[in-house]
Amino acid sequence: MLCRDREKLLKTEDILPFLKDIANHRQEHFVVITLDSDKQVINKRIVFISTVNAVIAHPREVFAGALEDRAVSIIVAHNHPSGNPQPSKPDIAMSQQLVAAGQILDVKLCDHIVVAGRKHFSLKDNDMI
Repeated sequence: MLCRDREKLLKTEDILPFLKDIANHRQEHFVVITLDSDKQVINKRIVFISTVNAVIAHPREVFAGALEDRAVSIIVAHNHPSGNPQPSKPDIAMSQQLVAAGQILDVKLCDHIVVAGRKHFSLKDNDMI
């Protein structure tokens, strides 16, 4: 279960179709999906393309598009070329950093989803953010 504000609910399964294009890449791709107050997708941006096993996502770059879109919340996602969607310690730490930055900017991080082929892992669904 993702972003819940009043009666509006967005599920992980609702976002997965937006991530199909990165699921099988051989390099990590970091995506930011911006959402309006009704939890409707405003935009999707590939913010970083990195190495086969690392992505460096700076909060400034992650939230730049969200501020431009006047988004209320965001979902971030990246792929694991290894085929294992389990988040790494740096993935978890980055998510926590993005939660904190989002609180300052008043743009909520709803989830961080890791995709790997047909598998996925939601940090929010697993109470990691």
